[in-house]
Amino acid sequence: MRNKNPRIISFFRRKVLFFRRKVLFFRRKVLFFRRKVLFFRKSLLVLVVIVGAILGSSLSHFQAFADGDPRRTTTIVVAYTQYEWWMSRWSDNEHLCHIYTDHEGFPTATEIYIYCGESVYEEWAETIACPEAVDGDTENCSGVYLHLIGSTPREKEVTIELPVPEARVSLEGCSPTETPNLCSEIPALRITAQDPLPNEHITQIQGRLNNIPFVCQGQTCEIPLRVTSTQGVTLEFWADSSYGDSSKHYHGRVRLVDSGVSDSGISDTSESSGWYIDLVSEGGDWEQTDICAQAWEAFPSIGTPPHWLANPTHPELLATDMPLAYLAGQLIKNNMADASDCEYGGLLTNGYASQCGLEKARPEVTRWQNLFDPYIIKASQESGIPSQTLKRIFAQESQFWPGVLRNTYDEYGLGQLTELGADTALLWNQDFFNQFCPLVLSDETCQKGYAHMEEENQVLLRGALLASINAECPECSQGIDMENVNTSISYFAQTLVGNCKQTGQIIASAAGTTPGEASSYEDLWRFTLVNYHAGPGCLEEAVDQILAGDPIDWEHVSFELGIYCPNAVEYVEEITK
Repeated sequence: MRNKNPRIISFFRRKVLFFRRKVLFFRRKVLFFRRKVLFFRKSLLVLVVIVGAILGSSLSHFQAFADGDPRRTTTIVVAYTQYEWWMSRWSDNEHLCHIYTDHEGFPTATEIYIYCGESVYEEWAETIACPEAVDGDTENCSGVYLHLIGSTPREKEVTIELPVPEARVSLEGCSPTETPNLCSEIPALRITAQDPLPNEHITQIQGRLNNIPFVCQGQTCEIPLRVTSTQGVTLEFWADSSYGDSSKHYHGRVRLVDSGVSDSGISDTSESSGWYIDLVSEGGDWEQTDICAQAWEAFPSIGTPPHWLANPTHPELLATDMPLAYLAGQLIKNNMADASDCEYGGLLTNGYASQCGLEKARPEVTRWQNLFDPYIIKASQESGIPSQTLKRIFAQESQFWPGVLRNTYDEYGLGQLTELGADTALLWNQDFFNQFCPLVLSDETCQKGYAHMEEENQVLLRGALLASINAECPECSQGIDMENVNTSISYFAQTLVGNCKQTGQIIASAAGTTPGEASSYEDLWRFTLVNYHAGPGCLEEAVDQILAGDPIDWEHVSFELGIYCPNAVEYVEEITK
C-alpha cells in the first residue's frame, strides 16, 4: 500500500526513531498492566455471587447514548492487599522512595520506574546482587536494595460493563435455489432479540422498513417484504428491554427484485425464476453480501459480479498464469529458478527478469503466484473481502514476492503495507484492532481504543503489525519465512476492511447520505482501491472537486484523480480490467 506523502512519511520516521528509545520501558509497562488485569480478574471471580445478585436486582447504573448505542455499567467493591516497599541505598541506608503494589512478590521494573523516577530506576537496574547481605554483611554491597515494609488490606471500586440487549435479522421463508441470493418465494424478515441479564427480557422490537414503522411484542418479529427498486429500501430496528433501556439501533438496506429484472430495470429472462433478495445490516445473519457492502449499505449488481469482484471458493478457480517479470527476477536472484543460459543470468539492472529470464522462470512463476491461493480464500471467508480482489491487489503491489521494498518509505509483504496503511487498519477496522491490540499491549490500554491511546502506543501497534507481515528471514530458505507469508494474508484482508470503511466515511461526508445511496457498489470498491494505494488524501481531494449536482461515480472521480493522483487511476484500472 502506498500512501506516499513524503512529508508525512518523514514525520512518522522521526516519531518512530524517538519512540524506539522507549520501547523497552513500554514493554515492561505492558507486563505491569497485565499483572494488574490478572489480579482484577481473580478478584472478580471471587465476587461472582455478589455480581449475580446485583444483576438480578433493579439496577439503575446504565447509560443510553443519543446514537442508540447503549452501555450498562455497575460499580462493585473489590478487596485487595496493598504491599509497601522501600528502596534504600546500601552505603548509608538512605531511604529513596516508596513503592506500592497490589500483587505478591517483588515490584516490577515498571512499578519501580513509576514510583522512584528514572535516576533511581537506572541505579536499581545496574545494581549487582549482594549475597553477603543474607548474613548481615553489607559492607561490600553497592547500589540500592528493596525492603518490604508491610501489607494492608484495602478496597477499591471497580466499574464493570454489563452485557446489553442484542437483536439479529435474518430471512424467513426463503426456499434456496442453485443461484446465490435467489429465493423461489418472497421471504419475510425475521428479527430476534435477547437480553443477557438474568431476570430481564425483551418487551418489544421496533423499527422502520422503508420509513414505515413496525412494532412487535416479545422477542421475535416477522415483517413481510414487498418488491423494491434495484437500490433497495432502508431498514432500522432495535429491541426494548424490561431493564428500562434498548439495544443499539441497527441500520441497513433490503433489496427484493424479480429475477427477470436487471439493474437497469430491464427484463432479463436468462436467470432462473424467483426473487433476488439482498440484506445488508450490521445486525444481519445473512452472509451473502461482503463486509464492505454492509459498511456502505450498498448492493452488488444483480446477477454475476464483475470478474475482479468475484469470490471463488476453490483454489483452482482462483489460479492465474501471468508473466510477472519482477517475480521472475526475484526467483532467479534467490536461486529458485535457473536462467544461467541467459545473458547476464536473465536479470536486468533494475532486478526484473529479461525476456529470456522470464521464459526460463515461467514454470516457477506460475507455481509461485498460485502458491497462496488457499490462504487467500481462507482470508476472504474470514473477512468478507472478495478473494479475486485480494489476489489482484497482491499481483499489482508485489507480484506475489513478499519482500520489503525500501525506498523513501518501507513497504512490507504481499500487499506492500506501509506504516500509514497500518494506521488505517487499526483506526478503521475496530474488530481487527480488538483482536490484534491485546497481542501487543495490555487489555487496559487497548480498551481506550486506537484513536484515544497515547501516541507511543499507537507507534508500537503499527510497528508490531508491520513486523507481523514482514516475511524477510535471512536464516530461512530463500530468505523468506513462508509460514509468516501465509499468516500475513489475513492481516492484509483486514487492512482492506479498514480501507473500505474509511472510504465509506469519505463518500458519506461528501454526499451527506449513505455511501450506497451516493455511489454504486462497484465504484465504491474502486474508491477503496484508491484509498489503499494512494491514501485518503488523494480520494478526498478528488471527491471534493466534483461539482455540486454531479454524481460521485468513477467517471467523475477518476477525472479529478488524473489531475491530483494520476498513478491511482492507472492502479485501479489495472486491477479492474
